[in-house]
Amino acid sequence: METIRKSITFTQQQNEWIRLQIEIGNFTNDSEYIRDLVRKDQFENQKLLELQKAIDQGFSSGVSPYSISELIQKVDKGEL
Repeated sequence: METIRKSITFTQQQNEWIRLQIEIGNFTNDSEYIRDLVRKDQFENQKLLELQKAIDQGFSSGVSPYSISELIQKVDKGEL
């Protein structure tokens, strides 16, 4: 995979936080920490997209003929 070099600016407080993460051994360098943050952000955004898709499917499926208590019973019995 090709890598691209970027220049970014942090506040002193942010820089101290990054350095602390490296000092306590969570990461070996600044780049590793930033890449980890990007991966986590990508994962969270993917989860949000999947949730939005499920919500859209739920809305488009229409109204259930079952009451809330009936739905709960069906889920408990493994019917749904």
